[in-house]
Amino acid sequence: MSFPDHFSAIAARYATFRPTYPAALVDALANLTTAGMAWDIGCGNGQLAVALADKFPRVIATDPSQAQLAAAIQHPRVEYLCTPAEASGLPDASVDLAVAAQAAHWFDWQRFVAEVGRVAKPGAMIALVSYGNLDLDGAVGEAVDRYRHIVEPYWPPERVHVDNGYRDLVLPWPAVSAPVIDMTAEWKRDEPLGYIQTWSATAKLVASEGMDAVDALCADVAHAWPLDDLRTIRWPLTIRLARR
Repeated sequence: MSFPDHFSAIAARYATFRPTYPAALVDALANLTTAGMAWDIGCGNGQLAVALADKFPRVIATDPSQAQLAAAIQHPRVEYLCTPAEASGLPDASVDLAVAAQAAHWFDWQRFVAEVGRVAKPGAMIALVSYGNLDLDGAVGEAVDRYRHIVEPYWPPERVHVDNGYRDLVLPWPAVSAPVIDMTAEWKRDEPLGYIQTWSATAKLVASEGMDAVDALCADVAHAWPLDDLRTIRWPLTIRLARR
């Protein structure tokens, strides 16, 4: 089956500049389920999969993009498979945790719900995690806000699910209260600029209009942010949990 492939062409940049999920998220997921097998769905380059391997003896990480998997972080307890979320090929009732991080909004939702219901064990935890806009203050934040306005028309329609906190992605099992967790990073100037260039909307903007808007953003940020200064970047996480 086809899939909305927004990241294969920028897989190396994605692996370099996407932020790392916090240990508190991994701890929370591990504490809510048995430390058996975890399935990282839409794993991208494996940032969450490798973190899950610290808590789970086996992690299956799947993504339909072979280019993303080619850039994935290797770990002896992580097995990467190139397969879509809606047709994983995993055995029935085989996973204790099924988690999709910054991926569920791309899924064919009804087919995914059927597949995760098949693969998850009774009592398994199913988790959806996403993050939206990064928080930046002052002149840098103003420059990024101006760029967001320019890039807004280029977001794929699935972006609405990120913006509304996944409220329309309904899991048909009992909901579980989710912890409040932020993802943070200590970054120098070039790192958020690289991250913004991994946005699917940026890729579409550049393909359509070239680099002018991105170059203008880089110039504005450079004017307000000395090259070697470290700043704390924050993304509030959306976490939706259900018990199979």
